[in-house]
Amino acid sequence: MKATRLSFLLAGLLLTGAAHALPPHTPVPGGIAVVDLGPAGTGKPSARWHGQALAVIGNNGRWHALLGIPLDALPVPLEIVVADTDGTRRLSVPVGIKNYPEQRLHIANQRLVEPGPADLARITREKAHTDHIKQRFSDAEPDTAFARPADGRLSSRFGLRRVFNGQPRNPHSGLDFAVPAGAPVRAPAPGVVIDTGDYFFSGQTVFVDHGQGLLSAYMHLSDIAVRPGQTLERGEKIGAVGASGRATGPHLHWTVILNGTPVNPELFLDRP
Repeated sequence: MKATRLSFLLAGLLLTGAAHALPPHTPVPGGIAVVDLGPAGTGKPSARWHGQALAVIGNNGRWHALLGIPLDALPVPLEIVVADTDGTRRLSVPVGIKNYPEQRLHIANQRLVEPGPADLARITREKAHTDHIKQRFSDAEPDTAFARPADGRLSSRFGLRRVFNGQPRNPHSGLDFAVPAGAPVRAPAPGVVIDTGDYFFSGQTVFVDHGQGLLSAYMHLSDIAVRPGQTLERGEKIGAVGASGRATGPHLHWTVILNGTPVNPELFLDRP
């Protein structure tokens, strides 16, 4: 009986400790801090930053918290709160410096650069809606090794400081794929569709929940092939590339969100 129970515990430890590959530890603005929380032989701990729950993933016999760092974060340590069977503790996460290049773009439709009062009201409503989506946290264990959602070269990288028609705007919060209109967009990992819509800036957009605060969004689509509540498998079609919303031409804008903040999608790609 004792040997059987020990075998069961060891098997459970192996399963929980090597569930998924981890993204690279990149503790800079727009990056991900992978924080070691200790051995996975006891109950799964929880972790929070500013009250926001963090993803906690087992890998190689240890628990790790994934902290998405905002693009506007200063190079000062961030503090996370960890709760486990031993109680509550605080961990300091150092943040480094990351300088992103500048990108200048020309938008022919000046309304998309300087929206009028009616458009600003719409933008405010849509921002409140998407801010709520970004706070979603489900219990599913996320697969953090993503496939590419589209076949094509990477064009505009994450974090670019953007200037539209000579006017500074928010940094680029995603990764652009230079692909023709109508090309398929596919789920990079299992997930659940949580929102679809047509937004002022991002055009036809799909949001997918991969679990534990890891979300992804697909923007400027010409067609949406899924519905809210639909479960997706890796590689399943989400929609088609387009140029809806504020776009200079057909392309896929892909955003990855972790604990409510956009992070560099390339950190989830091309890993074993």
